[in-house]
Amino acid sequence: MPRRHRATPRRRRASLIALTTAGTLLTLGVQTGAASAAPDPGPRKITATPRAGAEPTALSPARRASLIKSAQTAAGTTAQRIGLGGQEKLVAKDVIKDADGTTHTRYERTYAGLPVRGGDLVVHDRSGRTTVTKASGATLKVSSLTPKLSASNATGKALAASKKADVKGSKTENAPRLVVWAGTGKPVLAWETVVEGVQEDGTPSELQVVTDATTGKQIQAAEKVHTGTGTGQYVGTVPLGTTLSGSTYQLTDPDRAGHKTYDLNQGTSGTGTLFTDDNDVWGNGLPSNRQTAGVDVAFGAAATWDYYKEVYGRNGIRNDGVAAYSRAHYGSSYVNAFWQDSCFCMTYGDGSGNTHPLTALDVAAHEMSHGVTAATANLTYSGESGGLNEATSDIFAAAVEFYENLPADPGDYLVGEKIDINGNGTPLRYMDKPSKDGSSRDSWSSTLGSVDVHYSSGPANHFFYLLSEGSGAKTINGVSYDSPTYDGQAVTGIGITNAAAIWYRALTTYMTSSTNYAGARTATLSAAADLFGAYSPTYLAVADAWAAINVGSRIALGVNVAPIADQTSGIGQAVSLQVDAYTTNSGAGLTYEATGLPDGLSISASGLISGTPTTLGTGDVTLKVTDSTGASVTDTFSWRIAYIYANATRVDIPDNGAAVESPVTITGRDGNASATTSVYVNIVHTYRGDLTVDLVGPNGTVYSLLNRSGGSADNVDQTFTVDASAQPLNGTWKLRVQDRASIDVGYIQNWQLTP
Repeated sequence: MPRRHRATPRRRRASLIALTTAGTLLTLGVQTGAASAAPDPGPRKITATPRAGAEPTALSPARRASLIKSAQTAAGTTAQRIGLGGQEKLVAKDVIKDADGTTHTRYERTYAGLPVRGGDLVVHDRSGRTTVTKASGATLKVSSLTPKLSASNATGKALAASKKADVKGSKTENAPRLVVWAGTGKPVLAWETVVEGVQEDGTPSELQVVTDATTGKQIQAAEKVHTGTGTGQYVGTVPLGTTLSGSTYQLTDPDRAGHKTYDLNQGTSGTGTLFTDDNDVWGNGLPSNRQTAGVDVAFGAAATWDYYKEVYGRNGIRNDGVAAYSRAHYGSSYVNAFWQDSCFCMTYGDGSGNTHPLTALDVAAHEMSHGVTAATANLTYSGESGGLNEATSDIFAAAVEFYENLPADPGDYLVGEKIDINGNGTPLRYMDKPSKDGSSRDSWSSTLGSVDVHYSSGPANHFFYLLSEGSGAKTINGVSYDSPTYDGQAVTGIGITNAAAIWYRALTTYMTSSTNYAGARTATLSAAADLFGAYSPTYLAVADAWAAINVGSRIALGVNVAPIADQTSGIGQAVSLQVDAYTTNSGAGLTYEATGLPDGLSISASGLISGTPTTLGTGDVTLKVTDSTGASVTDTFSWRIAYIYANATRVDIPDNGAAVESPVTITGRDGNASATTSVYVNIVHTYRGDLTVDLVGPNGTVYSLLNRSGGSADNVDQTFTVDASAQPLNGTWKLRVQDRASIDVGYIQNWQLTP
């Protein structure tokens, strides 16, 4: 039976037992006119309340299971609706439902019955409108489903990769699994092998090795055991959930799905012994008392469970109402802690000399948050996505600390500050300036993906600190911070509660397994737009914080317009060009003006330029967009009206076969073509490096446009310029395309000639 007794009050939990101890448009904008946009709010924090309609609806395990089942029943229709190929199928993994009825369904994919690694996607259905967030935009197709590399050879290569990673006692419990790899580049048939063993520091290893089943090349080696860092030793006197069994109390939490805390007794396998006590008063705050670590561990699990449930309505790590379990006293002098999806459990070492256990609150929250990530975006634990995975755990570790607000461990932006793993009183990581640890990066760079994930997490941690608190010097809960910015400009914080809400929605709704830093910016801006409104002060702060770590640009205050490229249109051919503009001044309407438009074109009140050009020539167009406060922005571009000849009839390109042609015929023109003849080519074809593309003039002269360049990239969507001045205008011009290598196929979608 559950024991409910209170000795020390604690906010929110009214039925707990007391115990003793213990992460847009590139725009330009200027202000003009008498009125101006709202000024930068300066050093104060931006305060806002999330839009109620975008908040997730708390789902019971039964309701969540029902939604997932319904999504799976409709998976075939959904696959067709979002344009998947005939051999692709969707496997529903999770469903989130917003208060306004919007659903976000997360799927894995299969191809010809094989699991697709990196093929995950999220389908967003709002008010009859469907959008999709994909981990990979590549066309899902492989040349053969028969591997050239045998399973036994794949096992050998995986064991070699494990040895290279300094894993001891490497072994494979199961045979390699054939999959389709779509994580990066062109999808390929691959073997996925999990090698088990022990890492150098004593942490268990589950190394996921992906090997190309055709070439034998290693594609990825990613660790599935996520290590972090982080008893009453640390949390002080706190309440704890326990259960009375006969005359003995067990460290089994009845209020959190029966979460159990075990003593591994310095072992490294199994669950050990469930913590028990005769009087329900646990630990004494000293590491010499074995219950002390159990207190910290059990409280950390309870606090993390409560944070996710009370703040986001998340019912357990997987949102299915099922508890993980915790193991304390792992190994001897083991200086680490780790999360394993395979056992759905957290494990904690006792640190140097078995006197510095890694059981602080932020460590517990960090480890459990790895489980939340695995159940949602499942960010691959390598490269930039691996850094974002680690940062996610640091972010929610800080959020849990601030939410609990323990006198013994108040909220801070330091990671593992209580455990003193370095023995010099310093934390493991600093979110305000990550480089203070000597290894982490403060800002993004092109080399970030090659850095250990605990250090490539630095920029995302820095982003989160800046978004929460802002830049510059300040003291919070007795800790001094002084956070710099990459661009030298100040950032105004929005508070940790709203910053964490944005990151949580981005993680669970928009991020996928392959999300990188640029993708995280897009995901958090989408989340901020959902929660606080697009171009609201909170939304702008998100963009500012990313720019402050060298990811993307800040959004100018006032009116912004997406730059318009120079235009070329055909005489007598209809034009439709929508100006993409917005204002950061809340509620302000926009008006549009355009001077210098070609004859026959005009701009509407909504910014749509349309009509049919009537006169040949080239001129400058000046666009001006003004909001109702008087703020405005201008953009100038050129517009050429010329003779344009096009063919939009599909022509299939045979695989490694003969050349095909698409013609256009010109009549009634005098003279020769231009020395700057323009050829726009739109070809849908995977692996464009297979293709040669030529323009053939009326007199038979061949002009090479593309000669098997571009490698594994998909499609040709490009404008080429050739000197065709020796060609007569009149006659038949041809686009000639040939596929010169096997496997990939495609078709000419359309092309245009401006001679």
